[in-house]
Amino acid sequence: MNLKVETHTVEENLAVIALSGEVDVYTSPRLKQEMVDLLNRGTVRLVVDLSSVQYLDSTGLGVLIGGLKRAREREGDLRLICDNPRILRIFEITGLTKIFDIYRNEADALAGLKGREAG
Repeated sequence: MNLKVETHTVEENLAVIALSGEVDVYTSPRLKQEMVDLLNRGTVRLVVDLSSVQYLDSTGLGVLIGGLKRAREREGDLRLICDNPRILRIFEITGLTKIFDIYRNEADALAGLKGREAG
């Protein structure tokens, strides 16, 4: 299976990256490039929607961690949307629930980010 990446801008400096499919060693570079491109254009508040992701491996986790680090270096943030118990379990097992803010839906993930200027 492939990875589908769809990004929509919510407001200046805030975008949602919706993923569907598999985030693995083969498809992770697409996600990384999308995040890097957004950050380089000044969009430093990112929400990555994993609701339609069926599989996530360690490479995908690494890309998400890298995105969070890059966003925070620019005084931004990266939040996740995930309501899939299997994918959530990966974050729990790896201890990444302590690092990422994970929400059940887009409205909750955007709360507090909308209308807030970076920096």
